Amino acid sequence: MTTDQLYRELNYVDHSRANRLKYANLIIDNPDLIPKLLDILFMVDDKVSCRAAWVFEFMCGEKLKAIIPYLDTFTENMHKVHLDPAVRPVAKVCEYLIKAYYSKEDNSIQTSLTSKHKEKIVEACFDWMINDEKIAPKAYAMNTLYLLGKDIDWIHPELALILERDFQMQSSGFKARARHILKWIKKK
Repeated sequence: MTTDQLYRELNYVDHSRANRLKYANLIIDNPDLIPKLLDILFMVDDKVSCRAAWVFEFMCGEKLKAIIPYLDTFTENMHKVHLDPAVRPVAKVCEYLIKAYYSKEDNSIQTSLTSKHKEKIVEACFDWMINDEKIAPKAYAMNTLYLLGKDIDWIHPELALILERDFQMQSSGFKARARHILKWIKKK
């Protein structure tokens, strides 16, 4: 399947879980499509990029190690994504990666995720925290930054500052998540 064929196919992706999973499995079964999917995902001004992001998130949710050969591409370009329906799945993939990295069970993400990848994830997460994003990317970013802050000592103080500063102006969902993160930071 060419990039153009995949692009046309992505027009059939909708919000249903079954539909996204169908296309995620298509990508998992044909790993040669991953770079093409990423090419479409990073066509950041195109609405189809959002559908590519949905499929990419579901693919990572099903088989996260499939992303390993493309970690450089993903982390180098994720900051370009700006359409709301695409930002959420990209932030979720960052959370998947960092949760796997800090998992107690040995996995291939732990040996593949470099300090440069983590640095790019930190930058993107802080951007999502300070920019006018919806609650979901901010929530994923909070969790990701909290975990990364276990090893990178400057993250927790910066994250706490942002959470406390924005607390009153944010939604109840943001406040609930921020309360938990702040409690965990203070325990540490």
